[in-house]
Amino acid sequence: AFSQTEPPGCKIRITDRGLEMLKAETKRFVEEELSNITMPEMRGEEGRFQYTIKDVKITELNLTSDLRFQPDVGLLFEVQNSSITLNFQRRILYWLFYDEGAINASAEGVDIFTVLHLSKDKEGRLKISNVSCNASIAKMRARFSGTLGRVYDFIGAFLTTGMRFVLNKQICPALNHAALVLVNQLLETIPVRAEVDSYVGIDYSLLNDPVVTETSLDMDFRGMFYDLKNENETLVNYAVNPIVREYDRMIYLALSEFFFDSVRHHPIHFKAKLRCRNRIAMSQQPSILCVCLSKQNPALIEHPLSLELEVTSPPRSTIKTSGASVAVNCNLKVLVLPPGKPAVQLSSMTMVGKFNAKVSMKGKRLAIHLDLRRFKIFSNQSALESLALIPLQGPLKTMLQISVVPLINNYTKRGVQIPLPDGIDFIEEVVEYHNGYIIVGANLHFRTGLREIIERKLSGETDNSI
Repeated sequence: AFSQTEPPGCKIRITDRGLEMLKAETKRFVEEELSNITMPEMRGEEGRFQYTIKDVKITELNLTSDLRFQPDVGLLFEVQNSSITLNFQRRILYWLFYDEGAINASAEGVDIFTVLHLSKDKEGRLKISNVSCNASIAKMRARFSGTLGRVYDFIGAFLTTGMRFVLNKQICPALNHAALVLVNQLLETIPVRAEVDSYVGIDYSLLNDPVVTETSLDMDFRGMFYDLKNENETLVNYAVNPIVREYDRMIYLALSEFFFDSVRHHPIHFKAKLRCRNRIAMSQQPSILCVCLSKQNPALIEHPLSLELEVTSPPRSTIKTSGASVAVNCNLKVLVLPPGKPAVQLSSMTMVGKFNAKVSMKGKRLAIHLDLRRFKIFSNQSALESLALIPLQGPLKTMLQISVVPLINNYTKRGVQIPLPDGIDFIEEVVEYHNGYIIVGANLHFRTGLREIIERKLSGETDNSI
């Protein structure tokens, strides 16, 4: 089991600038939820008055709202001194007079104080675990008209007091449902354990509850790739804990060397053999390659050449302020492929390669592009043969750049999704390299509204653009 001091492989900070972007979207979402409030039919009598109020509908909301971080808790959504306009059907009997029709009313001085408690659930997912809500309405006015206008004014205070009480009771349940049910549906679109391809998955489970301050929300994720055939296998994270100090952008994504090194379960990187067959006659290869490799049998010079690589240890990533690199150790076999005959091994050697790694973001997918920077080969037989292989390093490096590196980059350019909800993307991102980790600072973009995202989740659709 993991200790509580396990460092994260992935860390995300959402700043108050990111929260600022959410304000308008949150306000619109809350207005839609409040617009759907249904109020029960009201019946009663006061002296000689008998009344029925039904079909109450909210026709307009004029909310002055704010969304901000609530330290150590989560988020605070606050509405102050706002108004709600309603329309309802009246039916009133006063003595022998009977009247019915529509009435417009307005709730004024509406204050709502809602705190969303954020925590990690048992699956390691970010959840709204509780909602604290208080709502109040300072006064309610009803605009009466017609022959009984003065009579309605007389009983108006009584009617509006009852309506204010009923409306006030409906606000918090509506917002509780919006947060605990609907917004949690949105949070469920954040991947916790998800397949990357047919070999590996990614574990983005939270290691602890989010840390909330007045200016940011910080989340520590495990950030570990795992073998789909052995999902319970875990790797110990000895990498440094990424430190995010910035607040200028809307969001920051930090990834440690552990995040990249955990991709040890994929055959394109390790374990399996990678055959790169360049079906080019050896006579077309650089002359030094032909001479050195065909001494055993000059007749083989006309046949295609095959390189067979087997990664002998997991790749090791190194991240420094100067950039990121990946070191790979391989066993390299050089074979000739005579037509209709078994392959002939010409040489077996150890290859040490070092790649420059350039990290980029598109939408919410993290991609890596590799360039072969350094390349050395050593003989598995003797130091003398290693010296003889030195002239081969240039030609073999060229062949690897032509055949192997594009194959790896074709895979890594697909990228892996980072832990963000559907419909939200990174834009204007900047990648910074630190000792032991990278930080991607970016702004956020809503491709669609909160309600559309939630409705798509409830209908079982997925975000196809990720």
